[in-house]
Amino acid sequence: MRFVLILTVATLTGMPAFAANPGKVPDIQELTALAAKAEQATPKERCYLYAELVSGMTELASQQMSAGDASAAAASLKSIQGYTAKMHGDLSNNSKKLKDAQIMMRRTAFRLKDLMMNSSLDDRPAFEKTLKQLDQVQSQMMLAVFQK
Repeated sequence: MRFVLILTVATLTGMPAFAANPGKVPDIQELTALAAKAEQATPKERCYLYAELVSGMTELASQQMSAGDASAAAASLKSIQGYTAKMHGDLSNNSKKLKDAQIMMRRTAFRLKDLMMNSSLDDRPAFEKTLKQLDQVQSQMMLAVFQK
């Protein structure tokens, strides 16, 4: 039992705060730092870092929608689409933490679907496009996990 607790603490301290706590909304500086880290990371690490970034941007979009700032939420969705495309390009069978990234993407897709259901009809096409892209990347991740 003690080993599990130590392992959990060690794992959580290595993650950004918003990745360890999905309800926490990251600020712009955290997301910018994570984006810079992902750009300079090795190809093995990029997939997981982009998954963290997409998760954080989803929480930010949720906060923006709650505040009634539809234009900022739309910009966040565009960023999510861009990072998802980068993740799709960097996905390989030897990516680190591939299963963790896949789980994070599944949770993020669930969160986006919830946001879409609570959004206006005018905003739904952007959400649907983003969800479709996330689902494709998540499916590709799942295949890569099982090919290992």
